[in-house]
Amino acid sequence: MIKKPRDLLWIVPLVLFVTSPFWQPAVANFLKPRGDFGQPQAGDQVVSSQQFQMDTVTITLTSNGKQEWLINAERAKTGKSDRIIEMEVVNARYIGKGKAPTHIVSRQGQYLIDDRHLILIDDVVISKPETKEVLYTDLLHYYDATKMAVSPGEVELQGPSFRLEGGRMDYDLSTDGYDFSNRVKVDL
Repeated sequence: MIKKPRDLLWIVPLVLFVTSPFWQPAVANFLKPRGDFGQPQAGDQVVSSQQFQMDTVTITLTSNGKQEWLINAERAKTGKSDRIIEMEVVNARYIGKGKAPTHIVSRQGQYLIDDRHLILIDDVVISKPETKEVLYTDLLHYYDATKMAVSPGEVELQGPSFRLEGGRMDYDLSTDGYDFSNRVKVDL
């Protein structure tokens, strides 16, 4: 005979074990995680986890193993994807073709890594110290594949003996050729 009721305590685990085939599926279903974590479904976009934000950044762009651009920014972060770098307070130097460097500054910039496309925005100033030319614009696109710099908006180019205003500028870095359009005005 059992003298103390606590001696019956061993029966509780035995009852749970014997009755587990009845209640275990319902509890397991209740505790199962909802959704299929870690497994992308059809139509899901995989978002990269390589997001960053940094202060004082230097980016070097090369073509055919030769350094062409040295881009400094006070702050940089990833854009809508990790293949876009957004920059603030940009100070860049184009040092390609073995010529004297061209200095470029702007308030903002973006670099699209896959397209090798540099976009400079807000108060863009391009200075060529060798020829003493300075160009002012609000937007400049540089396409590395074609070595073209395009300013789709108004530009002002000043040199030692001239001043030029235009509505658009295309500049071919490989030939040093300018193409201005949209109401070009020149003061000599």
